[in-house]
Amino acid sequence: MVGRISRATRSELIGAIIERYRSCSRSNKRQILDEFVAATGYHRKHAIRVLGRRETKPPRNRRQAIWYGAVVRQALVVLWEASDRLCSKRLKPLIPVLLPALERHGRLDVGAELRDKLLTVSAATMDRLLSEVRVVARGGQRRRAGMSSAVRRSVPVRTFGDWDDPLPGFVEVDFVAHSGTSSSGSFVQTMVLTDIATGWTECVPVRSRDSSLVVGAIRQAQQLFPFPLLGVDFDKDSAFMNELVVCWCRSEGLEVTRSRAYRKNDQAWVEQKNGAIVRRLVGYGRFVGAEATASLARLYDVVRLHGNLFQPSFKLREKTRIGARVIKRYHPPVPPAARVLAHPNVAMADKERLSRVLDSEDPVMLFAAILAGPGRSGKARRSQRAECQA
Repeated sequence: MVGRISRATRSELIGAIIERYRSCSRSNKRQILDEFVAATGYHRKHAIRVLGRRETKPPRNRRQAIWYGAVVRQALVVLWEASDRLCSKRLKPLIPVLLPALERHGRLDVGAELRDKLLTVSAATMDRLLSEVRVVARGGQRRRAGMSSAVRRSVPVRTFGDWDDPLPGFVEVDFVAHSGTSSSGSFVQTMVLTDIATGWTECVPVRSRDSSLVVGAIRQAQQLFPFPLLGVDFDKDSAFMNELVVCWCRSEGLEVTRSRAYRKNDQAWVEQKNGAIVRRLVGYGRFVGAEATASLARLYDVVRLHGNLFQPSFKLREKTRIGARVIKRYHPPVPPAARVLAHPNVAMADKERLSRVLDSEDPVMLFAAILAGPGRSGKARRSQRAECQA
């Protein structure tokens, strides 16, 4: 009979037989219990507890007496304003110091009972008492949203699985910080742009995180790619998610998207280049100033040609999940330039220009220039030379 009657019907059945069950003899209780178990599907022990329970007392009025009333709220407002509107956790330890000072100068007059309440009120209670006053002080807004938050909400999210084999020109963009062991102050950052379709990667050093310099770096990268840019995919960094950068990209006809917060796999294409190119060649040292920026720019001028023209890279073809196991299959490794030349959606003029660059560059000379670049210690050079010889 389990599940054949509704819960409301069970409640009605309990109300109909509970008084008769309590008042009858032991043998009759056994018979009523058998019928009740058969009708409701309850376990016998549970049925005994249901039919044998006593009447519950009416619920008590749990509303507590108002201990901190309007007088306490008014005094707290005075203390809050005098403290330059501190948060409650900082205001609470300040009250024993601030309250006597206000009393001495006639700013606040409290009695013994009110003083005790002000000294014992908790931070959570102060938040509750001051909530309406804080809303009025903010101009009626519960929470002030920054400009970057509004810009971020206007940019659609694109995940790793949303790319679906795009045309050449859709790039992921990320910053690599050259801050050393401390992130304080201003330091050089490298903007890395990776094309999804071909793997072509450009690195542009930026002296600081100023929005105008970010726009200048994207404009410079537009001139370096062998094909026109169609879209940029940023992370949630405020250096990208601001009105100047987003509006400029849209004015240039670039589709602007962003990744999700704390989901680095949404930008997997560029994240792998951050370590394989920038960190591997430059390391984790601190670079500051215009001279360091120019030095990195000279290095990246060589790295872009050597990596994009002569360094084969893998490209994911498909990914299959079987239970907890993920099977990945890749296309044969080829340099990004070969993918550009073989792609049917790249203009013939762009392919011819790239072919001329490919015929004119010497990979040995490019590699020698990379070894002599900034931030390349003797150990790092020997390690890279050994990897290339192997």
